[in-house]
Amino acid sequence: MKKSILYGVGIGPGDPELLTIKAIRIIKDVDTIFAPFSTKNEYSVALNIISPYIKEGTEVIRLQFPMTRDKAVLQNAWKRNAEKIASHLNNGRNGAFITLGDPMTYSTFGYIEQILRRSYKEIDIEIVPGITSYHAAAATSKIVLAKADESFAVISGTMEKERLKGILSQIDSAAILKVYKNYKEIIELISKDGLIKECVFVSKCGLMGEKIICGTEDIKKLKEVPPYLSLIILRKEKKDEDY
Repeated sequence: MKKSILYGVGIGPGDPELLTIKAIRIIKDVDTIFAPFSTKNEYSVALNIISPYIKEGTEVIRLQFPMTRDKAVLQNAWKRNAEKIASHLNNGRNGAFITLGDPMTYSTFGYIEQILRRSYKEIDIEIVPGITSYHAAAATSKIVLAKADESFAVISGTMEKERLKGILSQIDSAAILKVYKNYKEIIELISKDGLIKECVFVSKCGLMGEKIICGTEDIKKLKEVPPYLSLIILRKEKKDEDY
């Protein structure tokens, strides 16, 4: 019997033109699209982005994932959705699990992929990388992520403050993702020592309502809680910019 394939497809940060040719081809070819969305609403950003490329007759399965840090709740959701995916991929049917950015970078797909590899060996898994939000934000704001021998870090903004401080002390530039929850502490931290040369806050990159704020002083004026899809890119001051 022909094996089924699940493609983990990165669809980029939001702009439908930033999908790769391979991602579009697979979205058009598969039997089923698996679209994650929050249990708090019925809207899927990812599904909206790829809607121009879904062929008529393609089955679309919405997968609910809770927005919580409760590990037990999350694990139950991952297992339930992995079972749902497996139940639809039989007799050689293929599917695409679509995810914003890249499937292997802070993506729910990473958890689903592990469960399927462990418990559903009859399903092959292939990964289609996608353009990340911080690459798109760097391009939009024209801030260089790294030069020459500089170090560059991709950091979760949900980590504990002292750990974040320690990482930032060791690197030259960074993209801090998921800044929505601890944004006040993060902004205070990056503006405290005066070492930051360049800094940009970007939310909803490539989507309706995109916001870009440059400079730590202007970013400090941010009062409202940022959207979930928000990040900060920063570069430290260098004594010698002649590379």
